[in-house]
Amino acid sequence: MGRAFEYRRASKEARWDKMSKLFPKLGKAITIAAKEGGCDPDMNPKLRTAIMTAKAQNMPKDNIDAAIKRANGKDSADIKTIFYDGKAAHGTQIIVETATDNPTRTVANIKAIFNKNGGEMLPSGSLNFMFARKAVFCVDNYTGDIDELELGLIDAGLEDLQAQDNQLKIIGDYTSFGTLSNALEALNIQIKKGTLEYLPNTTITLDDAQMSELEKLLDKLEDDDDVQAVYTNIE
Repeated sequence: MGRAFEYRRASKEARWDKMSKLFPKLGKAITIAAKEGGCDPDMNPKLRTAIMTAKAQNMPKDNIDAAIKRANGKDSADIKTIFYDGKAAHGTQIIVETATDNPTRTVANIKAIFNKNGGEMLPSGSLNFMFARKAVFCVDNYTGDIDELELGLIDAGLEDLQAQDNQLKIIGDYTSFGTLSNALEALNIQIKKGTLEYLPNTTITLDDAQMSELEKLLDKLEDDDDVQAVYTNIE
């Protein structure tokens, strides 16, 4: 009985810990989207999709509303999206996306994480030619006709559609984010996650030992409060 209680408590604490890190990141994404395109989700596809993504992660409505309101506050003017490039063992290339109100703090933290965990920061923009900026949408439990969906999304900017076990990944150029988002909504397809991501032009395959060697660096980067996403060329 005691062990079962401890397990449940540890499990609950792990969920709380995950949410305590995830919700602020989702909130920043909402604030930035609202700041860039306005606070009306009906007129701002990026904000609308950021809200959908937050809801899919069970982020409370009050948190979402507060994140939108922050876009009109003076504090939001200081939040900037900044990308940092780096490399690690076995030919691993890394782009780190951050949302920060203090670039001096953020760059110092990111550099320290790289240096302490077997990586190295590169000059900003060094990896631009190795990655492409893409609009990426994830859909769960899709039971419709994949070929029909693919044809229906081509005019909206679809470049690639990957399907596995009723899960879809829909990819287009970053400039097609709004048209793809609108097309999916018009088809009544529930978006689990919609983001702008850096996808590698070529990938590398690592074995378990090599991946284990890199996990600490990647985990530390993802855990940093200012980091929104970490992109790599690992398959």
